[in-house]
Amino acid sequence: MSQQVQQQVVVRRADRPGDLGWVVMAHGEVYAQQFGWTTDFEVLVAKIVADYGATHDPAREAAWIAEVDGRRVGCVFLVAGDRPKVAKLRILLVTPEGRGLRLGSRLVATCLAFAREAGYERVTLWTNDVLVAARRIYQGFGFTLADEERHHSFGHDLVGQNWTLDLHADAADGDN
Repeated sequence: MSQQVQQQVVVRRADRPGDLGWVVMAHGEVYAQQFGWTTDFEVLVAKIVADYGATHDPAREAAWIAEVDGRRVGCVFLVAGDRPKVAKLRILLVTPEGRGLRLGSRLVATCLAFAREAGYERVTLWTNDVLVAARRIYQGFGFTLADEERHHSFGHDLVGQNWTLDLHADAADGDN
């Protein structure tokens, strides 16, 4: 008879020393191992993280870390978009060690709850079509594909996708 070991799973704010550096490192390592992406992707993530760390407005922007038994295994960021009332969901990641625990969904749910509390009306995100598991999470929360475009980035030919979620439509659906 096998015994199940209970893991301690936590989603918390990314506000501890090492959190931001871990986000960059984990993205670089995981995407290189899983997809063969070059350090160009790590540079993109580093810029997103550096911009957040240097200038984020805590009332309107936040980042979260998922931990299993005290080890970082996932993250997501919510930052202000280019237009008022529009936020961007950025750099969702769950490492192989954290997969299978529904942490991607927990991170996105936390992110969207914050977006609603902060007064955003819409959340957008950019991803690539090869990120199938992430796309399933986004679709599960009601994001819809706005457009897509082929590009060559991170050493590969990819299809970039822009997704959007109207937070008011989502809330109205919940009332029915």
